[in-house]
Amino acid sequence: MCASDWKAWLCAAGIQLCFGTFIFLSLPAFAAENTGAKARDDYMASLIARAKSSTMSVGTFKFNEKPPARFSGTGFVIGDGTRVVTNHHVIAPIKEAGRLFYLSIFNTDLPDKRIKAQLIAEDPVHDLAILRIEKRLPALALAKKETVKEGYGVAFTGYPIGFVLGLNPTTHTGIISAIAPILLPPPHSSLINGERVKLLKKPYDILQIDAVAFPGNSGSPVYRIATGEVVGVINKVFIKGKKEHILKDPTGLTYAIPVKWVHLLDQSVKD
Repeated sequence: MCASDWKAWLCAAGIQLCFGTFIFLSLPAFAAENTGAKARDDYMASLIARAKSSTMSVGTFKFNEKPPARFSGTGFVIGDGTRVVTNHHVIAPIKEAGRLFYLSIFNTDLPDKRIKAQLIAEDPVHDLAILRIEKRLPALALAKKETVKEGYGVAFTGYPIGFVLGLNPTTHTGIISAIAPILLPPPHSSLINGERVKLLKKPYDILQIDAVAFPGNSGSPVYRIATGEVVGVINKVFIKGKKEHILKDPTGLTYAIPVKWVHLLDQSVKD
């Protein structure tokens, strides 16, 4: 074998050795990455499953009506499993129409897919309400302190377009894109009172989320992906143009009430 052949052989052997070494050293990294991705997927799947078991549709049920079940919004279970948080604007029309007797929550796991509910606390200023139900259901944990910051990853689970997709809650994910003061418009002119006038001078902070939500998501729990704790309640969606445009042209801007207001309203019930 001439010198040039030896050089060619050594060069080829060196390339093969380098490539083999690269593959050998990379295998643990690939395996670790795949293991990490699977662990993240499993964690997220478990988180969503837990949220879905505690998230309900809120509406009314009257046997002789067609349809008997009517959808108003979303709610989620807290505390001892007998209290459900939702938005005040979700139950306000039911209350004004004198239909609170038919107030119910719905979920695929419930007997007959519904449970009768009772309104026990309301806070129109912060657009929150608490219902009591006759059965104990899995509850979501509320974040004890208002530690959420801009940039935190969050998810929310609810019924974005009501019963159209059946009793199948949907989960959306995003980040807290802003925490800024905002004044929520009252659902009815009769609710313009001294407390609301005070808020004109000092509005409270609200969470802005960069994830698509729809009107049916009102009352959905917003929970941190890192901990699973509820940090807010979906309140409204920013809509471009007319309401009918929201399904075909969503803005991706969603707002939520911070959890501290849920704590205060729930404390009034327990006191």
